[in-house]
Amino acid sequence: MKKLVLILSIFFFGFASLFGQVEVEDSKVSSIYPNVDERKIIETKWRYTYALHLESNTIFHKAEKGYEYFLYFKYNYTYDQFLNGEFDKGVWSLNGSDLFYSFKHIKNFVIAQITKNVLVLEFEQTNSKGTFQYHFVRVDTKDAPFVKPVNELPDVLVEELNLKNDRNQWWAFGRKKKKKKNRWRRKKKEKPKKKEVYISIELIGGGYYGGIDPVLRDYIHIKSSGRLIKEFKSVNQGLVVTKKNIPRDELEAFAEFIINQNFFETEITYDCDDVICQKRKAKKPTPIPLRVVVAYGTRKKVVTISIWGKDKNNIKYVNYPDSIDNIIDAIQKMAVREEES
Repeated sequence: MKKLVLILSIFFFGFASLFGQVEVEDSKVSSIYPNVDERKIIETKWRYTYALHLESNTIFHKAEKGYEYFLYFKYNYTYDQFLNGEFDKGVWSLNGSDLFYSFKHIKNFVIAQITKNVLVLEFEQTNSKGTFQYHFVRVDTKDAPFVKPVNELPDVLVEELNLKNDRNQWWAFGRKKKKKKNRWRRKKKEKPKKKEVYISIELIGGGYYGGIDPVLRDYIHIKSSGRLIKEFKSVNQGLVVTKKNIPRDELEAFAEFIINQNFFETEITYDCDDVICQKRKAKKPTPIPLRVVVAYGTRKKVVTISIWGKDKNNIKYVNYPDSIDNIIDAIQKMAVREEES
């Protein structure tokens, strides 16, 4: 009889927690699990399958017909979730094995297991009802419900105006035959071009999620061809994509500037080293981690800063080199200058 009462108690509290009927003030996460490479999380979509009470190894809820829960972790540290026809979104972050994202009254989980096809999220209630696990399986995009909302503004492509190409476009057809006729001569006379060093620069995330028009995506990519692509998306404005060209000599000079800032000698991760910083992660507006990715030839470096820059109180929570700020500032100025040109 006592065993039956225990099982029923576990079922009730676990099931109620899943549906938000029992408030969880703070969830305790375990530190026994190994650190998780965030590349295993970024741009993944998951479908909930069942919930387990760990101590008794009892499955108290299954995603049967009529219950659907999907998760989508985006590269810009925001997430979308779908629960029984309702969409929700927010920001996520990863610290070791601790995954911070909000589901019902639970603010953070620990990743107990993650493989190519399986994700297990664990949390422990402060009211000592036990340890619970949510089990997910990975799904393809076609099997997930995450589609672009109908009321979202359309993507806007801002292309630079090339007067030379526009002026010659109307009579270009008449020149095709002549071009073909002289093609073999040009190939014979032209000297082989010197192979250019591969350069790629990316700036992803940063800042804080909140305010009147929360930013969902802030991404700048400068390709080796000199093509600069900036993607900016907010809740109210939708997605705006800007594309511009940067001269090769300017791109090479910028790459040299980054090298001189000792970027390739920096650490790969800069995170909190005190309690104040850790507490700031859970407060609103929520800080969005920033990532700088630079490739030069065969060298590539990815640097992640959990809380970048200073907040409105002029507090810098994470200790990282000023040289990284110099690089970030230069990338942002280059993108703005290109937009105005």
